[in-house]
Amino acid sequence: MTTPQLFFAYFAVAMTVLSLLVVTRRSPVHSIMWMLVLFIHIAALYLFLNAEFLAAIQIIVYAGAILVLFLFVIMMLNLKKEETAKKYQAQWPVSAGIAIILAAFLVLILGKIVVLPSLGEYSIEAVKTEGIMMTTGKVLYTEFLLPFEIASIVLLVAIIGAVVLAKKRIE
Repeated sequence: MTTPQLFFAYFAVAMTVLSLLVVTRRSPVHSIMWMLVLFIHIAALYLFLNAEFLAAIQIIVYAGAILVLFLFVIMMLNLKKEETAKKYQAQWPVSAGIAIILAAFLVLILGKIVVLPSLGEYSIEAVKTEGIMMTTGKVLYTEFLLPFEIASIVLLVAIIGAVVLAKKRIE
């Protein structure tokens, strides 16, 4: 195994374990802290893949803004009632069985898919000469303009919903 393969294997295993820690912790604050470590590992993987811009955005947007938003929402909620309630009901064996069956189907389906993308117009040399910011901007605002605008509208609706939910009713 080469050194890049070892790094990638570390990131793959670490992100899988961290994802499981995020969803299995009883305390929401602990889940968010594990999510912070997960986001930092994702940013490090982006750096490993020479995507410095995505790594910076990962740290600024996700590890910074969204994680703080999650933390504030959890602090606003009344978690005493949720902590005392029984989380796992008697249906977990059925759920585990269905999850195993779906995972088997997913492995069978993904095993038959062969996707080799065609080479794009931006080779490594073109990106190095033009710069990653310029290349990302060109692709984002030409080929992916509609998904970019849809994502911005979805985020705007989420912000408005958060303001409406957090606003105290004036009567």
